Amino acid sequence: MPLYKTIKIDPDTRVLVWKITESLDELFRDKPLKDSSRVRVNGMKSEQHQRGFLSVRNLFAELGYTDLDLYYDAFGKPHLSDGKNISITHSYEFSAIIVGKNNVGIDMELRREKISKIADKFIDPEFAFLDKSEPDYIRKLTVIWGAKEAKYKMCNSRSLSFKDNMTVHSFVMDDKKGTATVTKDNFRKDFEFYFEEIEDFTLVYALEQNTCR
Repeated sequence: MPLYKTIKIDPDTRVLVWKITESLDELFRDKPLKDSSRVRVNGMKSEQHQRGFLSVRNLFAELGYTDLDLYYDAFGKPHLSDGKNISITHSYEFSAIIVGKNNVGIDMELRREKISKIADKFIDPEFAFLDKSEPDYIRKLTVIWGAKEAKYKMCNSRSLSFKDNMTVHSFVMDDKKGTATVTKDNFRKDFEFYFEEIEDFTLVYALEQNTCR
């Protein structure tokens, strides 16, 4: 399938979503890969993960990039050779990227009832505004997880706890946006996130002006 959706946030920032319907061979076709990327994709045990990896390379091509333009820092955060920021996600039959001049983060999750069973592992203050009896409870949990995952990628710190260091403030599903805060020792950062539901998945992306430390 061609590009599923593009969201233009500002002149420098875009979100691209791909729905993965192609075969592995189709996704491989005419896609230059670094040796390290070829080794990585060939070593993946699941074809689903291979297709997700390669569909992201198709998204790169939509913006004029190739796998050769991507590199990772010592913490595993991806960067582009022209200095722009990038964040990557893929989940089952969807993949997505966000590229921008400033720091960005993105996550895409399949909405599933079982997220309620692990809610207490990534949520604490958010329980104050959540109501398990509401019909949108699972939807809100998925947004909260996605917002924290996007921010985790932005801050590029393995020591951050979703439960203890990240707070998503009360939000309304129809607004398709919200605010959150990251606190760690003497550091505090407020940011906005945006979300939308695509089929059975929830896409969340976040932007900020200053890079996390």
